[in-house]
Amino acid sequence: MKKVLITGSLGQIGSELTTKMREIYGSENIIATDIRKTTSDVVTSGPFEILDVTDQTALFTIAKKHKVDTIIHLAALLSATAEQKPLLAWNLNMGGLVNALEAARELQCQFFTPSSIGAFGPTTPKDWTPQDTIQRPTTMYGVNKVAGELLCDYYHHKFGVDTRGLRFPGLISYVTPPGGGTTDYAVEIYYEAVKHKRYTSYIDKGTYMDMMYMPDALNAVIQLMEADGSKLKHRNSFNVSAMSFDPEQMATEIRKTIPEFVLNYQVDPVRQAIAESWPNHIDSSCAMEEWGFKAEYNLEKMTREMLGKLKVESQLVLT
Repeated sequence: MKKVLITGSLGQIGSELTTKMREIYGSENIIATDIRKTTSDVVTSGPFEILDVTDQTALFTIAKKHKVDTIIHLAALLSATAEQKPLLAWNLNMGGLVNALEAARELQCQFFTPSSIGAFGPTTPKDWTPQDTIQRPTTMYGVNKVAGELLCDYYHHKFGVDTRGLRFPGLISYVTPPGGGTTDYAVEIYYEAVKHKRYTSYIDKGTYMDMMYMPDALNAVIQLMEADGSKLKHRNSFNVSAMSFDPEQMATEIRKTIPEFVLNYQVDPVRQAIAESWPNHIDSSCAMEEWGFKAEYNLEKMTREMLGKLKVESQLVLT
């Protein structure tokens, strides 16, 4: 990777990945794009272009203008929002993806786009979900992700595009607020613990889902993109995860720092149904074997850092 175009660079993953990649590869070599413009560091610290990824001509033109050799396509509507707006989700998630793949094909770019544990469904094995297994999701987001995995495989086999991807679990970060995903409770709970010492979860107790702290996710993207392609048996849907837990286990860890923390429940049927259709814990062994994936954070270590960072930020806001 020498010059990289990132779509959706103001989103949860994009905002942090853009910053990290600019630190590694140089600010001028990471071209950030999004459908809106803000005053954030992503916009001001390097090249930035406004881009609607459903506009194929605009996407190709920007990629060609900056002479990029890599496209990291992150622009998408997330799971809970996609269920509320399924047609918009299809048009954005699939239309944007094929436009980005076409630009990669024409410009001979390396290509990355994330998949998700949402690509699995209720008939998928729940525990230690294999890399290759049945995928029959019951959400529009899941349908998009399965179709996206297959489409990226197609562009690799048909046109030789160097496509790569990860099946991300829920991602947890203190930098970017939640953005409409089913696993967002695992981010919100930390914010609310610091602010109010209580949280009402929309996901029920005993509901396990895979999660990952954002630093591990960013490292995984970069490590996969720099891996030797000849050693990759899989390409566009590597299972990756760092931990699996339910809301009660999060509350237990939070109380080690904030003993008075209270966890209540008001279950959202839509997001609960989505969560129950996903695995309890996935098997990341293929990613470990093929390109050396390894997560550094578990629930205890992540919780300490999340609460510490959020406490510092809240004190800065107050002063």
